[in-house]
Amino acid sequence: MGEPKNIDGLTELDIEAELARFEAEERAKLGLETAPKEHWVDEMTTPNFTASQRKKTTLLVGGLTLAQDFLIEGALKGIGYEVRALTEADETALRFGKEYGNRGQCNPTYFTVGNLVKELCRLRDQEGLTSEEVVERYAFLTAGACGPCRFGMYVTEYRKALRDAGFDGFRVLLFQQTGGFKQATGEELGLVLNPNFFITVGKAIFTGDVINLMGYRLRPYEVEPGSVDAAIEAVKKDVYESLQNGKSVYAALWRGRKRLEAVKIDRMKAKPKVAVIGEFWAMTTEGDGNYHLQRFLEQEGAEVGIQVLAATLLYNLWEFRHDTTARLELRGADQSKFGLAGSDAGLTLGGLYFAELALRMWWQSYAKILGLTGFVLPDMDEVARAGHSHYNVELRGGEGHLEVAKLILNVVKQKAHMTVSVKPFGCMPSSGVSDGVQSVITELYPEAIFCPVETSGDGAVNFYSRVQMYLFKARQRAREEFDKTLADEGVTEAQLRAFLESPAGKRFASNLRVPPHVSAGTTTDLIREIAPYAKANGALGRAKVRATVTAKSAKKWVEKDGKRWLTFGREMSPYLPAIARFVGKELAEQVEQKAPSVTKAWTRVFDRATKLSAEEEAQVRAAEIAAATAPIPTEKKKPQGLPVVA
Repeated sequence: MGEPKNIDGLTELDIEAELARFEAEERAKLGLETAPKEHWVDEMTTPNFTASQRKKTTLLVGGLTLAQDFLIEGALKGIGYEVRALTEADETALRFGKEYGNRGQCNPTYFTVGNLVKELCRLRDQEGLTSEEVVERYAFLTAGACGPCRFGMYVTEYRKALRDAGFDGFRVLLFQQTGGFKQATGEELGLVLNPNFFITVGKAIFTGDVINLMGYRLRPYEVEPGSVDAAIEAVKKDVYESLQNGKSVYAALWRGRKRLEAVKIDRMKAKPKVAVIGEFWAMTTEGDGNYHLQRFLEQEGAEVGIQVLAATLLYNLWEFRHDTTARLELRGADQSKFGLAGSDAGLTLGGLYFAELALRMWWQSYAKILGLTGFVLPDMDEVARAGHSHYNVELRGGEGHLEVAKLILNVVKQKAHMTVSVKPFGCMPSSGVSDGVQSVITELYPEAIFCPVETSGDGAVNFYSRVQMYLFKARQRAREEFDKTLADEGVTEAQLRAFLESPAGKRFASNLRVPPHVSAGTTTDLIREIAPYAKANGALGRAKVRATVTAKSAKKWVEKDGKRWLTFGREMSPYLPAIARFVGKELAEQVEQKAPSVTKAWTRVFDRATKLSAEEEAQVRAAEIAAATAPIPTEKKKPQGLPVVA
């Protein structure tokens, strides 16, 4: 290589030495340690929780809405686990999270991690348990994933904060940590993630969705303040006991329907409808994490439209279906984690379509029993089409394209007067969407009232002030819509109230009845529905109106809902044979395992029916010999000529 070149009397080696000496002097001046730092490493990636520990270990759950956390507690108790739901994450939880968590985390991390640490510290400091006893007697159950943002690091953040708080070794269990049905020790797992587990959790989540929606639908119009909350609490307790004791959830929901029907409401109020969207945790929580946003909006006179967890599950199914369909166009089967190499793509897609159908029917069955009519889970293909031209559906950060599409659909389909996008301070994907892409959407749809807000845990005054400014516009629009609808229909508010109190209007006054959707406001939809009846002359006139409305409703169903289900069936039909083969194979295996005598009997019958006689076997052998010894025919060339035209 040769000797180093001289540069102004110094060699390259001298320069490197000078830089090293300068760095050492500066580090000494600043008091920086020269010894290598010991970095923290997560050594609890496979927490040990065995079946023998199940009875003496309490699982702590939390992170969803209060109703769903409460119902999950009852559901898991019903299948043999000791469970307790954490209290709502509050400002104290935020302080614990900031004290023991890493710096620069987003709000949901601080609140959720801090809420768990707060509870463990309470057990130690107030109930007198030692840290070792807390670690031995408790574990935390949560969902984990390889998220596009800090969500993928949640479980590690939990363990780091727990170690620093004095609970090193505390078990944080993830839904996807199955590890088979036995661990390395050969002992059965304490948390068995079998179909019964997920069905039980699904019951709690979906009933929680439905109960939450009923509360937000009725509460703004209640005549007696607090009556809806009292009825909702009774419904939740009844469903909780049914889940805990293994009784029918449908029966509990039916009893809840009767309780809700007894609540008096008055829907002849012009209220702005506000849709809450944004980052998942920020729009789901109901406490200090989003400054009690939903209750604040209701106190300001708004009707709140919330997002349900079932929609998130539908989005996850759509992601898998979309990606699997794209992989079908590859030249070869890819070997990645979700690749199609060695798998039946038809069965995979068929299973995803079937899962979506089952989820929708399951969820709607709870909704119909409780009395939640007129609510349809979103069509994720429609959502993707609405958002893709502005936000590529292949980008999966945060809520992906959902946030953009929800705003567009809220405006185009008049689902709400105002849309609030709530996100935590420091949420990179959601902030980029709301502050960047949504500005383009509001330019294209100037009639949109869009309010993006951030939560940091200590800025409630500014948060409320910003929401109130936009809500003032929404309130004005709702009132204008109300007055215009009365004028268009040629009726007065007093006339409609009198009709609702009459025997003919009794069925329209039911608090579980929802008028057909036309405009953003619930009250204006009600006006459009009952105005023709209120103006009709007698029973015959109302009968004519009902016949006309029924015909229009049937036509609308055929053109909209019927078409949607037909499209869904057409897309699913190519994969039905794969599903049928899979189901048939599984049934055959089950029959063979559980009733081998039936399988043997069927085999004997089949063999007897298809067995050849001695004469038939001789004929078959003779035909085989003749075929083997017959000369191979030469191929005759077709004569060349003009084609014959008929």
